[in-house]
Formats: sequence, structure tokens, C-alpha cells
Amino acid sequence: MTDPARTADRDRATGIWPSIHAERAALAADLAEVTDERWETPSLCAGLTVREVLAHLTAGASLTTARWLAGVIRCRFDFDKQVALRLAEQLGAGPDETLERFRRVVPSTTRPPLPAIAMLGETIVHGADIRRPLGIRRAGPVGVVTEVAEYYAGTDMVVVAKGRIGGLRLVADDGPFTTGSGALVTGPTLALVMAMTGRGAYCDDLEGDGVDLLRGRCG
Repeated sequence: MTDPARTADRDRATGIWPSIHAERAALAADLAEVTDERWETPSLCAGLTVREVLAHLTAGASLTTARWLAGVIRCRFDFDKQVALRLAEQLGAGPDETLERFRRVVPSTTRPPLPAIAMLGETIVHGADIRRPLGIRRAGPVGVVTEVAEYYAGTDMVVVAKGRIGGLRLVADDGPFTTGSGALVTGPTLALVMAMTGRGAYCDDLEGDGVDLLRGRCG
């Protein structure tokens, strides 16, 4: 059995946790001046407002493996219900409390049974889910976003990504990321990550013969 403490040490050694903390801090700073009514803006995460997505990020940074398992059992293995339950726990009485709860978990290394790179992916993707509808621009450090792109290109574990880009060649125009073969899709690394994870709005930032096919897979 994997020793959680040794796994956490290895994650810290690779620099993934500092990247997670930096991305959380950047998101908290970007949201500091958002007015109350704008917190109800629909996010790019289907069915959730930007405030609810932030609460979801707080939940992920507050949830140990033991609590995750207890919640799964409580929800009778309905994983969507478990996500909704944990989101509701972190929403708070209003937007100010939602943001303050998120600020408190910025330095957290707590996580459900996911690799640290998946937590980094959650932070970057959901950060963009929040920022784009609010008109906030942040591409993130290309090296960090490239790590996430490479992770999603090789897995469907957390979200269908590898399966979504089958038969396509993705090439970043702002960094070293490239994967796959077939019809070309090119553009910023963040836009590729977001399209890989089903955010069709980011296909507007991409070019190439494969864009329409990728857009169609983002339904």
C-alpha cells in the first residue's frame, strides 16, 4: 500500500504543491473586487455559478481521503451527490464568506484520493471556469499549464480528456505542449486544456482543421 506521507513528500518535491498554492492565491486576488451580483454569473462548469465553482474548489482542498470515503458511502456511491454535498458545505452565507473560506485553504495540501497533478488541473480549469465569464484574463505560467495539459492528454480519470482528443493533433503556440496525431488543433496552452476538458467556449481561441470536431465533442 502507498504511504500517504511519502506520496505527499514526493508531490512537494516535484513542485506541484507550490504551483497549486500560487494558482489559488492568484484566483483569490482576482476575485477580491467582484461585486455581489456578479457572483451569480453562470460559470463554464455546467449548471454552476462562479460562486459555486469557488466553493467546489474549497471543498476539494478541505477533503481528506477518509472524509471523501465517508461521503461516498453516505451518498450511496452517487458521486455527483457527494460533490454537491461538499460544495454546499463550503458555500457560506454569502459571497464574502465563500471567498474567505477559499482564502483559508490557499496553502492547504489536503486532498481527496487524487494525485497532486489532478488537484493542480482542478485549480487551473475551475479558475478559468470562473474568470472567463467574469471577463478576467489570466493565462497562467506556461510551464505549469503545460504540466496540466500533459496530464490530461494521458488520462480520463477525473474528466474525459484523453478520449475527447482522439484522432487530433494538439499543438500549443505559446509553449512546448504537443500531443496526438490527426487533424490539427493549435492555440494557447490554456485554451487547449480547457477544450480538452469539455469547455467549448475555448474552441473560439483555437485554429486548425480539427477545431470543429473538438468543439462537437465538448457538448
